[in-house]
Amino acid sequence: MYPTTPDGRYFVVKGQLWRCTNPSLNEDVRQQIVSDLMTARREVKAAKASGDDGLLSAARARVQTAKVALGERGPVWWNDGSTDFNRHKVLNTPYAEWYRSLIESTSH
Repeated sequence: MYPTTPDGRYFVVKGQLWRCTNPSLNEDVRQQIVSDLMTARREVKAAKASGDDGLLSAARARVQTAKVALGERGPVWWNDGSTDFNRHKVLNTPYAEWYRSLIESTSH
């Protein structure tokens, strides 16, 4: 499991922040979008194998649509005006101190 920021907005993979799914999504809706996302990812794989750039572009667009619907890309799902740090190095964000303390506590 990847560490999640204290505010629940991001998880960290290899020192990089990735936006979490919008927690206010209805579970049935979230499950349907995740299903659509998995289908789109399989389509990306198949399109890459086929070498068809048109299919690849369309499949990647479906991945993007699903990620936006989940709140992982596009407009942020929180409304307090905080900056979006999606895909930023955690050490270059306000979460740096939290992450350093997390690393220190797990290295002992």
